[in-house]
Amino acid sequence: MRLALDGVPFPYTAGQVAALGPAGLPDRIPYSLASAPEETERDGFLEFLTKVDAGGRWGAHFPPLRRGMALAVRGPSGSFIFPDHPREHRFLFIAGGTGIAPMRSMIRHAILSRTDGSLRLLYSARSPHDFAYLPELRAMARRGELDLALAATREVRPRWPGERGRIAPAQLAGLLDNPATLCFVCGPAAMVADVPPMLHALGVDRQRIRLEDW
Repeated sequence: MRLALDGVPFPYTAGQVAALGPAGLPDRIPYSLASAPEETERDGFLEFLTKVDAGGRWGAHFPPLRRGMALAVRGPSGSFIFPDHPREHRFLFIAGGTGIAPMRSMIRHAILSRTDGSLRLLYSARSPHDFAYLPELRAMARRGELDLALAATREVRPRWPGERGRIAPAQLAGLLDNPATLCFVCGPAAMVADVPPMLHALGVDRQRIRLEDW
């Protein structure tokens, strides 16, 4: 979902969240910003990744989204961000499901700001049909901007070329060629609980493991 700002400034840091809701209603639901600040400044919109039910409703009970719909935005907030001047030169993003949203923001920001270093993404979803931004991510990989690894946890077709099953230490070990890697983890609660101990066991200092915390 892209939300046009109509010239209203909305400064934020890659990885932060904003609270959204239909204009005129009091409720707001937090969503990670999927756009990079550079994209917002250039194109004048905020991008979000939202889930909708069979009736098109989103959030807890909001009516279906439609083109031209007015939304209220509060924020930004959150400390799960890509640092302005990172000491590290290796970055590993581990995303599950819609947890790709803040990772997409950070990765695009790192590319557009020409951050020095290598970018790697391990992206897990239930089935090959559940990967958001996949054409864009694969295009970044083809251009050499991003090392991309995919893992499908449940429904997998026989010729699926990616990993199968939940994220395991062996997968992470293949992406960590140096423990001085700044790692970001965002996704389902079980994944966010399981992955940091694996990273630490592989030699990554706990201070280099950043978790979604909003």
